[in-house]
Amino acid sequence: MNVQVAYKILTQAQFTALRDGTFEGAPVDVMDGYIHLSTASQLDETLAKHFPAQEGLVIVAIPLTPLGSALKWEASSGGQLFPHFYGRLSMDLVSAHTPLLRGVDGRALIPA
Repeated sequence: MNVQVAYKILTQAQFTALRDGTFEGAPVDVMDGYIHLSTASQLDETLAKHFPAQEGLVIVAIPLTPLGSALKWEASSGGQLFPHFYGRLSMDLVSAHTPLLRGVDGRALIPA
């Protein structure tokens, strides 16, 4: 895949934990053994499926190259390939972050 950056959706509490140290994952991440990430084109689907109407979310941008072999592209139950990070997320791996904002088209605005 030629994707350079992936995104993680965090609650405000999870973002605070990340900002203050490392983030081992949301409960679903810990249960699955990796941190679920989304590409820009997958972000809105992930928000709709896993965070419907949830307020106070933060989107963090994660460049993929520094993740090295800890990054795996794996099929979801629907067959779509998603980036999965087998490690701890720290702020030094985050290139940008923003509270969840939506454009006039309703799509999530990604941090630049």
